[in-house]
Amino acid sequence: MSAGIRRAGTPTLRSALTRLTRYYGPLPRPFPTGAFHQILWENVAYLAPDARRAAAFRTLKQEVGLTPAAILHASPAALRRVTSHGILPDKFAAKLRAAARIALDDFDGDVEPVLDLPQAQAKRTLRRFPGIGEPGAEKILLFSGRHPLLAPDSNALRVMQRLGISPVRKSYASAYAAAREVSAGQLGADTARMLRAHLLLRRHGQELCTRSAPACPRCPMVPVCPRIGVTR
Repeated sequence: MSAGIRRAGTPTLRSALTRLTRYYGPLPRPFPTGAFHQILWENVAYLAPDARRAAAFRTLKQEVGLTPAAILHASPAALRRVTSHGILPDKFAAKLRAAARIALDDFDGDVEPVLDLPQAQAKRTLRRFPGIGEPGAEKILLFSGRHPLLAPDSNALRVMQRLGISPVRKSYASAYAAAREVSAGQLGADTARMLRAHLLLRRHGQELCTRSAPACPRCPMVPVCPRIGVTR
């Protein structure tokens, strides 16, 4: 089934967002939004929950600084105190230093102009940094407000698939591509709407529509969820 074709009886992405907005209300604005700061955010704490990642970012800001020059000249111990909020701290301390080196050597310390490049070129350029694959590059462009890209994480993808909005695929890459096609077809080139969709779907996947033991009795999507009563 094409990613743009919806099964009968399943909600549209727009209608799902309406229900989720009523349930969750206004969401905090995304943070950070700058290009280099988002690259740092992706590398400060590997496989850490949001709260620990935010704590790592604060530690980096307070003890090292957020500029490429400050990170490049920081001691290994200082960077390790940051990345110890996640796993593989030595590896990710090296990634922070590598990101700083790329920013300085290739962009004179200022990555922001990359955000204004044509979308395909901007994504390719951002992927030169450690820890930034296609989803990460698209998230940077979305959070910067430059491009209407859904950039769904695993939580958002799970919600879209369970609701039948986006088809299940064997690989993450093909599932991600299908969700991108659906979102573009249903939400159009509206960056603000796409950002709201990203935040709402991710939060719903984190809080209620979890990978194991989803909280279906409290879920606002129950009336339109095609998988109620099916083992998840």
